[in-house]
Amino acid sequence: MGTSTDRTGGTGGAWTPLKHAATSLMRAADTGQRSPTTLRRLLSRHVPVLGGAAGAVAGARAGRVGAQRLGAVLAGIATDGLGTALAGQGLGDLVGADRLAVLDALAGYVAGDGADIDGQAARDAMFDVLADLFPDADSWADLDAVRLDADGVRDMLELFLARYVYNRIPVIAERLARLDDPVKAQRAEEDLQRMVRSFVHLRLPDDALEVDWSGPPGRTIIDDSLRAVYDALSVLED
Repeated sequence: MGTSTDRTGGTGGAWTPLKHAATSLMRAADTGQRSPTTLRRLLSRHVPVLGGAAGAVAGARAGRVGAQRLGAVLAGIATDGLGTALAGQGLGDLVGADRLAVLDALAGYVAGDGADIDGQAARDAMFDVLADLFPDADSWADLDAVRLDADGVRDMLELFLARYVYNRIPVIAERLARLDDPVKAQRAEEDLQRMVRSFVHLRLPDDALEVDWSGPPGRTIIDDSLRAVYDALSVLED
């Protein structure tokens, strides 16, 4: 499971209400409370720290590029299988390779090496997608046997974007790490992830397999989806 990339260095301004919200969520989790109001408050207050909804979208380079590349890979898997999909993205040398080598290379292709905060958010999100896409794969044959339809492509892309948005939330990882009970911390994290996921809806044409994910149509779909998510999150506390 990916974890929210931690940013604890900010002080004052928009950071203060965000840190208060994160502390409230930590305390609620510690007492066993599951408060949607507390979750909404945290989600709303993190958006100003990212520069507001517009700034959050503009700064989402790793998520945007990653989602486009992931879309192309997923559409290839749905159409012709993993081997052909890899070859179509210039990764043909991975065909037949060890499972871990394939998954690590896919994570690197989609999300890079996670060298900065934004990149790490995308890389963690990609590992969540891989775990969901290939849950029982132990070999190349298992990987290549996975098939998707258009709905599956949509689901995997929405999962990637939802986890990417979650992973960009500052402070929360550090606050939840203070809890003595890891089960309570995990429950709070999962509640927050589910709420983020409920706001991610790709606006796709009838057939996701026909989208040129690597080109302008793919970028427009991803940008519109991110904009809708951050617009919605920014007003949750209103």
